Amino acid sequence: MSKPIVNFINREISWLHFNHRVLQEAADTSTPLIERIKFLGIYSNNLDEFFRVRVATLNRMAAFNEHKYDKGNFNPKKILKQIINIDHKYAKLFQEIYSDIVVQLEKENIFIINENQLNVAQSSFVKNYFNEKVRPHLFPILLNNIKSLPVLRDKSIYLAILMQKNDKSIKDNYALIEVPTSSISRFLMLPKEREYRRNYIILLDDIVRFCLQDIFATLNYDNFKAYTIKFTRDAELDVDNDVSKSFMERISESLKQRKLGQTVRFIYDKEINPELLKIVTHKLNISKEDSLIGGGRYHNFKDFMSFPNIGESKLEYLTLPALPHRHLIYNNSILKVLRERDIMLHFPYQSFHYLIDLLQEASIDPNVHSIKITLYRVARNSNVINSLINAARNGKSVEVFLEFQARFDEQANIYWAERLQEEGVKILHGIPGLKVHCKLLLIKSKVENKSLHYGYIGTGNFNEETSKVYSDTALITTHKDITQDIDKIFEMFKANYKAIRFKELIVSPFSQRNYFMKLINNEIAQANKGKKAEIIIKLNNLVDESMVKKLYQASNAKVKIKLIIRGICILIPGKKGMSENIEVISIVDRYLEHSRVFYFYNGGDEMFYISSADWMVRNFDSRVEASCPIYDKEIQNELRKLLIIQLNDNTKARIIDSVKLNEYKKTYKSRKVRSQIMFYSYLKDLIN
Repeated sequence: MSKPIVNFINREISWLHFNHRVLQEAADTSTPLIERIKFLGIYSNNLDEFFRVRVATLNRMAAFNEHKYDKGNFNPKKILKQIINIDHKYAKLFQEIYSDIVVQLEKENIFIINENQLNVAQSSFVKNYFNEKVRPHLFPILLNNIKSLPVLRDKSIYLAILMQKNDKSIKDNYALIEVPTSSISRFLMLPKEREYRRNYIILLDDIVRFCLQDIFATLNYDNFKAYTIKFTRDAELDVDNDVSKSFMERISESLKQRKLGQTVRFIYDKEINPELLKIVTHKLNISKEDSLIGGGRYHNFKDFMSFPNIGESKLEYLTLPALPHRHLIYNNSILKVLRERDIMLHFPYQSFHYLIDLLQEASIDPNVHSIKITLYRVARNSNVINSLINAARNGKSVEVFLEFQARFDEQANIYWAERLQEEGVKILHGIPGLKVHCKLLLIKSKVENKSLHYGYIGTGNFNEETSKVYSDTALITTHKDITQDIDKIFEMFKANYKAIRFKELIVSPFSQRNYFMKLINNEIAQANKGKKAEIIIKLNNLVDESMVKKLYQASNAKVKIKLIIRGICILIPGKKGMSENIEVISIVDRYLEHSRVFYFYNGGDEMFYISSADWMVRNFDSRVEASCPIYDKEIQNELRKLLIIQLNDNTKARIIDSVKLNEYKKTYKSRKVRSQIMFYSYLKDLIN
């Protein structure tokens, strides 16, 4: 019996390949050393979320009804097995990269040392630091006398401790201690040895190890061994459908249940005492069928995203100051400029403060009477929120749709909703199962008795923190039909999501899939006439099978298709008779590629779009998303340049296909093209 033809890459496996590209950045010796160790932190953080969400979902599917989901190349149990095998493979590579980075840091006089390597002066310093800063945060749990462990936090690391008496007069005892990284930095800089110009760092884990004798002094043990363990829980929310409760109340209760989620991954120091491992896994109800991974001495590498640079500046990326926009002059009215032309902002190349300045100007402008905005994730200390509050205090009508279902930001968004309501801001509510993911802002004003609306459509969050590392685009316009469509979306929130006809915006869950299929069909029609047909698509994720099939159809019609996909891509490019006219690259570099940009040749009358939506089932069918056409020729040129530069990247672009998986794209050109740096230079040249 012949094997079935596989036309798609499994999405979970594709995601693991994406995270491997992050790991490649950590391995790349051209990446500055401190940035390399930070990429290890990003890789680790990504993997945690993957297990908390995707693997947890697969576990649920496998447990519920394996055969119900068994189709094509997708069988939950088989995929889970592949995930574990790939995870083990990359975990080994991770440790090799970390060991190499430690060696390279030592060449730069930066030494990561453990509790056994402290000299007398360092020992005294660590003891004092422990007693003053660390000890008050430690609450050991003795394991011998409890049947099951209390709820442990899956974002933390724990030390599993074996306590022994050398003369065997007391039986062995076991304990767990949470390493308090949420309260104290994971890294402690030790006093510098000036005569040797050496810098030393010790991890908080090893500070606790060094002081175990002090922690358990009253128990009379004299031999201690500590091993790091870490586990990951199912983070999916089961939202109660009790209509007598507000949606905010239901989300809050679901967050409490998340703390009790099923364990989906358990990592431990492979040197751990076997009896101790048996006791811990038994009391945590972890079986051999769960994902048990024997790793190195340290876990929770997400903390390494904040690894301090105590060496030279060359160990980090060269600073790229945010560029001024050529049409926006400091301390001049942005609203006035918008009355004359559209503006596109490119973050982080240009400053997010333009958006803050726009909100602050609107909050005090006597002509502005209304501000509406959708918020998905905001900064911890959000000036976006502060500007909205200030607008409300100045008598403006302020309406905010704040998405309570933004994964892992639910609690923060509940806090902000309560804060905004206290200040007189109207909070618009959603419905379960339909997330609002579009990034929209609408400012209404009256100038000389004429109504004028200013609209903002972005590809990324209204978040000044992530805007420094996420590469996004945003259009600000007074285009009448576009701003009216934005207003219609806000009215839709109040009308129980009643379907509305839009003139310019392409809005999910109503029309996105069909609209872009029509544009692809148009290119197919052009190709069938023997005319030039071309599509360029830049996304974070390409997962929707119907869209992939349509791209395959376009490829077979000889439409030239170029895809720039940062993350998951289930499409298999370059396959004869199916996708030989499709090329796919992925760019992973210092900034997280996050913008969604679409280009269609359209018989020479080129069409450009930006969007909040990836091409995934959820973005088409169960989210409110908005794609926006770009009409301004100057802005079209900026987007065209962005796409061309990225397609020519031969430094940080990887080839995505079934043969050259994650192989760096090389060209015969002698000139290196690193697209993020080149696009920065392009925007800089526009200023002059």
